[in-house]
Amino acid sequence: MDTPNFQQKLGLAAEHLKRHDPILKPVILQHGLCSITPHTNYYQALVSSIIGQQLSVKAAKTIRLRFYALFGDTDTPSPEEIMTKSVEELRAAGLSNAKARYVQDLAVHVIDGRLKLADFDTLTSTEIIKELTAVKGIGEWTAHMFMMFTLGRLDILPVGDLGIKNGIKKLYGFDIAPDADKIREIAKSNNWHPYESIACWYIWRSLDNDPA
Repeated sequence: MDTPNFQQKLGLAAEHLKRHDPILKPVILQHGLCSITPHTNYYQALVSSIIGQQLSVKAAKTIRLRFYALFGDTDTPSPEEIMTKSVEELRAAGLSNAKARYVQDLAVHVIDGRLKLADFDTLTSTEIIKELTAVKGIGEWTAHMFMMFTLGRLDILPVGDLGIKNGIKKLYGFDIAPDADKIREIAKSNNWHPYESIACWYIWRSLDNDPA
């Protein structure tokens, strides 16, 4: 039997979650198939994630374009190109002092080989989190988002995400937002595995957010 492609996996995930979680079922029926689309532009995704931290989508896009323009292009500059600019020059493009240093630290990790992005497909999720969080400005939440939306890993449960906490509170009828242990308990009792990422996508959608 052929291995299902990613789109087919999203269909299998939806059927699995509808079958096992009666609370998620109407959300899935309302929103249809998950729209996560993994890609292999890992470095670009990480630079974009750093730039966009704690910004609205519109503000992040504006700064991202100014950042690209600093290098005379409309695409992500290479790690080597980033290191030709000073922190002050990066700040002039709209990056905060911290984010300017973060993108430089990411560039250095790629240049010197500490961060081997080409190997990520062969690493476990735990290994990837360890690799990514060694870069300044990349925490566990960013690593989780990267694995979900860039790598397309289906079994990621971002227990620290505020939207997931609020969505579960609303959907499952809690008085307060659940902590990490409670989120894991809900995932287990409703048999989300091996599709935790997809369950979370539907929880985001239940809040009328657009997670991807």
